[in-house]
Amino acid sequence: MNTKDVIKQVEIQLLEVPLEKPVSDAKVIMGKQTPLTEVMLTCATITTNDGRVGFGFTYCKRNGGPAQYALAKEYAPLLIGEDPNDISRLWNKLLWSSISIGSSGVAVQAITPFDIALWDLKAKRAGLSISKLLGQFKDEVPCYNTTGGFLQDPIEKVIDNAQKVLSEGAGGIKIKVGQKDYMKDVKRVEALRKALGDDVAIMVDANQQWDVSTALKAGRYLDQYDLVWLEEPVGALDVEGHYRLSRALETPIATGEMLTSFEEGLPYLERPAFDVCQLDAPRIGGITQFKKVVERCEEKRLVLAPHYSMELHLPLVATYSNDVWVEHFEWFEEVGVFIERVEMNNGFMKVPERPGIGLTLNEERVKSLNVATDIFN
Repeated sequence: MNTKDVIKQVEIQLLEVPLEKPVSDAKVIMGKQTPLTEVMLTCATITTNDGRVGFGFTYCKRNGGPAQYALAKEYAPLLIGEDPNDISRLWNKLLWSSISIGSSGVAVQAITPFDIALWDLKAKRAGLSISKLLGQFKDEVPCYNTTGGFLQDPIEKVIDNAQKVLSEGAGGIKIKVGQKDYMKDVKRVEALRKALGDDVAIMVDANQQWDVSTALKAGRYLDQYDLVWLEEPVGALDVEGHYRLSRALETPIATGEMLTSFEEGLPYLERPAFDVCQLDAPRIGGITQFKKVVERCEEKRLVLAPHYSMELHLPLVATYSNDVWVEHFEWFEEVGVFIERVEMNNGFMKVPERPGIGLTLNEERVKSLNVATDIFN
């Protein structure tokens, strides 16, 4: 092994990022969850013998963040002394170390911060942004906003929110649907379309709350509003249900955000059982696994629109040759988690040119968010 190129130290942090106000989607309205009030981040900073540093993170909404962090604490020592360039080998080393608890969910999500940090390190060493390292195809990416479209707000407030973020540079608006009386959702979509006009991209998200029959009925009404997609109309693991809906409705079907490994996404990708792929890099194990998603989507010529994590997904989808979207959330920017901010204008986000993934923790702000820190060397 090249002793000049080994991992010397791994630092992990657990952060609790509060939301300015609680938000509710259909899972809350249907009594399955409480309103979302915070996002937990597990961050990793990897330092090599020559002083180079890579940064990565994963996230969790509601319960589970401490579990991701606990497993990350077991993974971190296994990286000490390893060659940071051997990213795929190290990904597999970490997974096999915990294979008795499975190969999806927390098992891979706890690998994510290390995987991203290693890719960040590799790109910085090359003097390139992560998108340039992986093969950039786009300089800017269309984006849509979700934060203003949750169900706790009346449609009048949602319309105000939408008009505000559109004026700030967003290129589309997503609102939450999925209520038991789907006609309430149809009326919200109708009001939004009327207020915004025919040229604004609108997406809707049912958060898995309908069965196939209800989704078909609701979807036939929604078809008339020229939506970009209908998201998660049925259960996240219902491949056949999503396939049936994608064939029966005019509105494209989007799903994948709740899948927790590349292998869970394969049935959707192979069939394909959706029109818009929303697999989420942090949730499936990081950049190493997301590269596989990009390759499969290329084969099927699917739309690629990964869920959440715009700061990470922006440079990753810039490597995709077909249609893409990035989801705009202000939550991390409102709190100031990262020093850098996305550049959004005229419906697009500019792909960052900074080396690596282009993100730096705001250390002063992070002090008030920190729940735990551990250092291994």
